[in-house]
Amino acid sequence: MVRKPAPPSASHIDVRGWLAASRLSGFTVIMLGLVVLGAFVLIPTIGTYVGQRQEIAALQQSVQVTKDQVADLQRQRARWSDPAYIMTEARSRLYYSKPGEVVYLVDDDLPASDVPRAQAQVSDTVQTTRTDWMSQLVRSVAQAGLARSAVPAP
Repeated sequence: MVRKPAPPSASHIDVRGWLAASRLSGFTVIMLGLVVLGAFVLIPTIGTYVGQRQEIAALQQSVQVTKDQVADLQRQRARWSDPAYIMTEARSRLYYSKPGEVVYLVDDDLPASDVPRAQAQVSDTVQTTRTDWMSQLVRSVAQAGLARSAVPAP
């Protein structure tokens, strides 16, 4: 009676046949070693290169921003050398006028919604507070700490 080989089970796999079929030559080992060595040498160099390129890009952007600021300041200086601009700014900012001109300043030109509310008169007598200031302080700190945003949404 001839025995048939049993099918390999999941728990028993013969790896010796696979390892015997895959032979590594000396040349293959040397080439793999050189590739690994090259990777160890090049990875820090590539990281340094990428970091320097990012720094160069950031510095170029900073130089461009500074050039824009210089150009803006030169435009402002050119405007201030114009006598008409100086006169306009003196009239609007400092309320200067030419001799003989009559200047009218409108004092109450705000809409009623933008006018600040009048505050109560300050009294000359000392008054006691009706609430405990310590509990109000603790409540205020607790509310500030639990707030979701620093500025209320409009």
